[in-house]
Amino acid sequence: MDGEETDLNERRQARQDAVEFSIAPPAPALGAALRRRIDAKTKPLGALGRLEALALQIGLIQQSEFPVLKQPQILLFAGDHGAVAEGISAYPQEVTWQMVQNFLRGGAAINVFARRAGIAVQVIDAGVNHDLSAQAGLRHCKIARGTANYVHRPAMSLAQCARALRTGARLVRECAAQGSNVIGFGEMGIGNTASASLLLHRVGGVPLAECVGRGAGLDDAGLARKRAVLERAAARRAGALAPLEALAEYGGFEIAMLAGAFLAAAEARMVILVDGFIAGSALLVASRLHPAVLAYCVYAHLSAEAAHRRMLELLGGEPLLALEMRLGEGTGAALCYPILESAVAFLNDMASFADAGVSEKSGPRP
Repeated sequence: MDGEETDLNERRQARQDAVEFSIAPPAPALGAALRRRIDAKTKPLGALGRLEALALQIGLIQQSEFPVLKQPQILLFAGDHGAVAEGISAYPQEVTWQMVQNFLRGGAAINVFARRAGIAVQVIDAGVNHDLSAQAGLRHCKIARGTANYVHRPAMSLAQCARALRTGARLVRECAAQGSNVIGFGEMGIGNTASASLLLHRVGGVPLAECVGRGAGLDDAGLARKRAVLERAAARRAGALAPLEALAEYGGFEIAMLAGAFLAAAEARMVILVDGFIAGSALLVASRLHPAVLAYCVYAHLSAEAAHRRMLELLGGEPLLALEMRLGEGTGAALCYPILESAVAFLNDMASFADAGVSEKSGPRP
């Protein structure tokens, strides 16, 4: 009885943590004024294509005809996965903490791209299976030393899941309080494409065979083994799962923190840069809890991970870039940030026909 009562209390607390967010989509009233400003620029109607839609979205998020992007941040969450013991990754688990050290030294792809774009990067130990020393740029938020092996039991308890959600939210609220209004999220965790695949399957309802890809570079034999392992994991917990239950069963601590971070960023009305497949799995969970989160999201790129396109379809997202990348870390988010800057710049700085004394197209506008 005590075990059942504890489980019930954990479920109640997890649900409470999920509903504590207050998220509403941006008010649409300003849309007409923004559209008039965009259409009045010295260009044919629609000539800047998706940059125009992006400028409109950012203006609506900020509820301003003159939006400004301030203090861009990328939060990079790292965590380990117990299921790596099943041979689902091409790399050993030690790579997670080794890459965290690489991030902190500034030597990873995300560091290079973020420096180029003027984006600050914070690295968060969400659940790395290693004792990381105190270092500049590292946030110690470890829930545990990696998740349990979800082939045999839930990856985490509902209490741990709720704690991870709250932690991700807290970190984003700190950024917002410091003046940031645009944020992206990255992740690092050997084995986390497998977790993302299971979440796409159990939360998104996509057949598992369509969800499983090569991750960081599995060969054909490795891919077959990964599929077999994930089939066993999915079968372990039959029946429908609520989003938070699926996250606790199959997620990683870094993915759970990402989900909380997405929700807090939308609540703070920040522009959110959505990276690739793993970040998308966290957003999928978050969107099933609060669908309005999606209005704040800009989808950075189409990952080379096979199931990412299917995930984007579920999220209703259209990626800005398609560079055949599959690295994670928030690299896609960093690469697309200058596009957001360009969208805001043309809206604020480009002359109108009236300003420039340029004749508009003859005849009525469509």
